[in-house]
Amino acid sequence: MRKDIKKQVQNRLKRIEGQVKGLQKMVEGDKYCIDIITQTSAVRNALSAVEDAMLENHLSTHVIEQVKKGSQKKAIEEILSVYKISKKK
Repeated sequence: MRKDIKKQVQNRLKRIEGQVKGLQKMVEGDKYCIDIITQTSAVRNALSAVEDAMLENHLSTHVIEQVKKGSQKKAIEEILSVYKISKKK
């Protein structure tokens, strides 16, 4: 994994962990539903950013290596797999 992406993902996941703990407290404290929904949306967006970073890492490392090694068929399969995953968002 690229070091810059790894650091970025680790930081985001720590923030997401804090957001989820905050959500638990909000539910326990019977906070306003819209406020909770707003926070769940923020968590979802943060997870999406983690997915994006991981996809970037995969394409810029593993897939590139496959192309360099002459495994174009495997690289194409990987790219299509990434595309299908990203369409499910």
